Amino acid sequence: MPPAEDLPGGPTVPSPTRRGGWLWSFLRSNRAGAIGLAVITTYVVVAILAPVLAPKDPTEVFPQAILTAPSAEFPLGTDANGMDVLSRVIHGARIDLLIAVTAVSLSLVAGSMLGLFAGYRGGWVDLLLLRTMDVLQAFPVLILALAVVAATTQSITTVIVVIAFVDAPIYTRLIRAQTQQIRESTYIESARAVGNPTWRILVRHVLPNALPPVLVQSAIRVSWAIKITASLAFVGVGIQVPTPEWGAMIRAGAGQVANGQWWASVFPGIAMLLLAFGFNLLADGLQEHVGRRDG
Repeated sequence: MPPAEDLPGGPTVPSPTRRGGWLWSFLRSNRAGAIGLAVITTYVVVAILAPVLAPKDPTEVFPQAILTAPSAEFPLGTDANGMDVLSRVIHGARIDLLIAVTAVSLSLVAGSMLGLFAGYRGGWVDLLLLRTMDVLQAFPVLILALAVVAATTQSITTVIVVIAFVDAPIYTRLIRAQTQQIRESTYIESARAVGNPTWRILVRHVLPNALPPVLVQSAIRVSWAIKITASLAFVGVGIQVPTPEWGAMIRAGAGQVANGQWWASVFPGIAMLLLAFGFNLLADGLQEHVGRRDG
């Protein structure tokens, strides 16, 4: 069968050389996206090198230095348990990125598979899936996540699964809408006419052309997942101390802010805010770049 770009009315699929130049074009033409990508890359490097960069063990307790203000020995101070805030913030990047990226990846895969199948098949399958997504999205996301996590074990795996579960309907709806538009295209009709099986049409022709808006949404959803992870920990049903997670650190240090001992809560909050800001900048940049290319 001829490739999609050779079919009548088919999309223009970039060559490997053009694929390699896409990132460079994006970085050159989009300052916000480039800044966002630089921020995210910095956090990823810090997460990978956390054991090397952290000056102390993130769970080591220093009884003689409880709630010590920032100093030469403890650059970001210590918390109410006597643990080094800087080391915990650095290791927190690893925990929060792991949870957010893994959860969004799972929801993207599950939601895309359901959306592809329902959008291409149509009929009662599409209607049933759509109504199911309506029921799931009728619940406030944070309340639903709180209820599920509180009813199960409070572990990293549970938080990942819960976030992926409550986020999957967004990808299902997005891929479904894209698939319904693409399935009526001339090149899809040509692919059917030459005898391509449904799975090949979906994987080879529909999915690649439905992905651009999904990539934009994924950057936004990672930012959202980071905030949900921290929110669950902040209200006491997510990751718990002594695990170095930003939301748990903010919760543990919130009680001391009124006494002027702000560092245990403020620094992890700043770290979370900057990372979420980086993903939002990347999403804005991707949205502008995709819109410019489609236009």
